[in-house]
Order: sequence, then structure tokens, then C-alpha cells
Amino acid sequence: MQGYLCLVLHAHLPFVRHPECDKFLEETWLFETITESYIPLMQLIEGWRKDGIGARLTFTLTPTLCAMLQDSLLQTRYRRHLDELIELAEKEIHRTLWEKDYHQLAQLYHERLVATRDFYQQQGGDLVASFRRAQERGQLEIITSAATHALLPLLAGHLPSLRGQILTARDQYQSCFGQAPRGIWLPECAYAEGLEGVLSEAGIEWFIVDSHGLLHATPRPRYGMFAPVLSHKGIAAFGRDLASAKQVWSRQEGYPGNPRYRDFYRDIGFDLDLDYLKPYWAAPDWRTFTGIKYHRITESGPHKAIYERAAALQTAAEHAAHFLTVRIEQIQRLRAILNRPPVVVSPYDAELFGHWWYEGPEFLDFFVRKAWFDQKILELITPSDYLRRHDRHQVAAPASSSWGEEGYWRVWLNETNQWIYPHLHAAQERMTQLARRFGAHGQSESGLPDPLQARALKQAGRELLLAQASDWPFILRTGTNPDYARKRVKDHLLRFTRIYQQLANNHIAEAWLNGIEQTDNIFPHLDYSYWK
Repeated sequence: MQGYLCLVLHAHLPFVRHPECDKFLEETWLFETITESYIPLMQLIEGWRKDGIGARLTFTLTPTLCAMLQDSLLQTRYRRHLDELIELAEKEIHRTLWEKDYHQLAQLYHERLVATRDFYQQQGGDLVASFRRAQERGQLEIITSAATHALLPLLAGHLPSLRGQILTARDQYQSCFGQAPRGIWLPECAYAEGLEGVLSEAGIEWFIVDSHGLLHATPRPRYGMFAPVLSHKGIAAFGRDLASAKQVWSRQEGYPGNPRYRDFYRDIGFDLDLDYLKPYWAAPDWRTFTGIKYHRITESGPHKAIYERAAALQTAAEHAAHFLTVRIEQIQRLRAILNRPPVVVSPYDAELFGHWWYEGPEFLDFFVRKAWFDQKILELITPSDYLRRHDRHQVAAPASSSWGEEGYWRVWLNETNQWIYPHLHAAQERMTQLARRFGAHGQSESGLPDPLQARALKQAGRELLLAQASDWPFILRTGTNPDYARKRVKDHLLRFTRIYQQLANNHIAEAWLNGIEQTDNIFPHLDYSYWK
């Protein structure tokens, strides 16, 4: 082997759970990605195991996503959601009976949905356990992220908040996967000086930065993006490869924009009669996606040609072959000028494969199989594998960076969302006051244990973590669902403030606390002493 390729799939969703409603529109974010991305990817991994393919991938499962995947309420609701989709697909088979091309696609969706339900039942509804088994078999390296995917550079001025995010994530990873995480996905690939101390405390060995974060390191990295550097704390920083990113990410220049692929936005949820679809929507008066889509991307404009599954799969196979060829050529060029095997790190959102890019899982399957059987130039490994094989690295300080707009934090700090941060700063300081006042076990000032105070302190930590999530300022910036994002930030901050006031007054409304514990039930074993 002349070099290495690290494929990193970052799976993340914000914590959305609303037991107060029978159905809730934003919960379908989770249900759609389970159906269209997480289960198809897990089915690929199972197929590779059966066929003796030893290629290794890196997978982020963020703490909020793990919490939702393991939540019994959301598991029950997902099963109901899947049953309703299967029923809708059955209706589509009958509705399209006299339209051959549409009828064949309706049958395809029905078969895939039934297979998805069968797989989910075989896994006992616990996909986290499925991923854990894949890691224990050596197929994956699963890494963690910040507890609620907070943009860490915006917390760097308050060390207790960094500790709360990172150490809570570490604890939750250990409870899910039975071991400590070696790597971490810095949310939004956002890095700034000052993070390494907490990462070192958590036992983290490596993270990924965007390309300019590594290229602008001090001193400049000798091997560019194609070898990690070590921070002054001894934590390795890998750089994201731009060339492979553009080939897969870009709708304009990359593979997903090919006109043979299925169009994401053309969905029967917007094409068919409202009354026909109402029973299958979480919000009956709001048109939304069903996942049943009959058209391909075609060209710009309202007209869309019918989706041809065989042609799309052939294109995915061609793109996978091209991607492998380009990576081999890249590795060979680099190996000719470097005195060590280069490592190309290619991270993507896991939801791209299947949800946004319907043929993405097939592309990945074709690529991994060809990389395993058809060549001996590059090897698919994980960053931890690379560090085990190569233990001498340049020491350098990465530059502040993210993979967001303009390469820094503008997406998460701008005129649409800047109002959040003064409130967060006040809550962060108050959380530290509470942690220091009540000690390690919720003790009162008299020194006697107080279980109710301990519960309130834990819930205060949960509400603060949830308010810090990077998802809410991102949604406010993009305008995709700003009312919901604004409400979530305000709700968590108001709940935190009420707990703070009740603890300050030594009077906790237990019935009210019970209610929000059941709603925001993430991180049941949270350690609020991290904020001390």
C-alpha cells in the first residue's frame, strides 16, 4: 500500500423529543434519516461482513443522536411512522396501477420499506447496539462529538462549559459502547486554541479540522493536509481533504447533481391531493416530504423526467470507479514526493448517503468493494489505525477554523442569532455558581444530601447543554424552521433560569421538575460537578 484513505461519516441530529404531542413534525427528521441513511448504511456494513471485506470506516454517532435512537418513546413512534409509510406505499401501488413506470417505483419503495422494517425488528429497535457490534467486530471506529453539538470555539471563554460538553459526551459514549472514545468530531469541524486541555482530560487522541485549519498551522505543516500534526497536548489533528470533499459534496460539481439521480425535492407530499396524504403526516395541515419520489434531477426547471433506478445505479457504479481512480492517482502523486505514506481524510455528513443523495449508499458500497478487491495502492483505515502505525509527527498549533461559510463561525454567530449568546453567557456563569455552591452530590449548605436538589442541578445542566446546541443558530441562519429553533432556545433557557431561581430560593417545584425531566430526559447520569 502506498497510502491511506480515511472515510469519516458524521451522523448527527439535534435532540428533538416531544412526549406532550401524539405526533410532532420535527421528530420526522429522525425517522427520515433512520429509514433513508442509518439503516441502509448499517445494511451495507452487514453485507461487507458477510463477504469478508475488512475495509474500516470511521463513524460519528453524536450523543444527541444516540439518545434518540435508544429512546423507547421515539422507537415506538418510529415503528408507527414506518408502518404508515408502508401503508402509503401500498396505496401508491394501487393508485399507479395503470402507469407502468410509476407503478414499478411504487413497488420498489414498498419492498425497501418492508425490508427496512424487518431489519429494524431484527436489531431489536436498537441501532446503537448494532453500531456497537460493528465496532467490536473491527469494521468501524465510532467516535463521539460534543454533548449537544455545541460550537466549541464560542464556549472557549468559559472552561466549565467546555468541560460540560466534552466530559458529558465521553461519559455517554462509554455507556453506549463500553469503552472510551479515541477520537472526537469537533462540531462543524470548528477549532480554536484552548480546546486541547479539556480534550486531553477526556482522553481524546485525535480530531479533524478543515483544510485551512491545518494548512495555516504554526509552524506550517511539512506534509500539508496529508499527515496529522500534534498539538502541544499531544493530540493529533487531521485535515479534511478538499478534492475528495468537492467530488461528493458539491451538487454543482460533484456526483450528487447528476441528472440520472433521484430528485430530493420532488416528492408526492407536494404533488398529490391533500386529503389523500393527511393521515400520514405528523402535522396534517402542513405539506411535507414522504420519501416517495418518482422523478430524477433532469435539468433545471419545473419539468422532471421519471426516475430510472437501473440507470441511476449504473451511474453510481461509474462514479464509484471514478472516485477510486482519482484517489489512487492522488495517493501515487503524493507518495512520489513525500517520505511517508500519505493519509487522505474524507469526512461527510452521514445523512448525505441515502437521505439527500438517494444513491449514496450504493455509491459507497461500490466504492468500498472495488477498493477492497480491485487495487493494492490505498488502504481504507481509520485515524486511530494511522496513529498506531505511525508514531512520529510534527508538533504544530492548528489555526482557528470551521467547515462552515467562509471557514469560521459566521453561520453560528451573525445578525440572525447573535441574541442567543448574552443569555447563554449568563446561564453558563450561573451553572458554575450552582455547581460550586452545592458540591458534588447536591448537598445543601448544611452538608446533608438532598436528592431533590441533585435532580434539579442535573436538569439545569441538561437544559444548558440543550440551549448550547449549534443546530438552533444554524437553523436561524438558514431560515429553514426559525420559529421552532427560536422556541427551543428560549424554552431551555427559561427552564434553566427557573431552576436556578428555585435553587437560589431553596424551594423546588417538584411536580414541575418531574415534567421537564420527562420531556428533556437526555443524559440521565449527568455529572453537574463538571461545571465547577
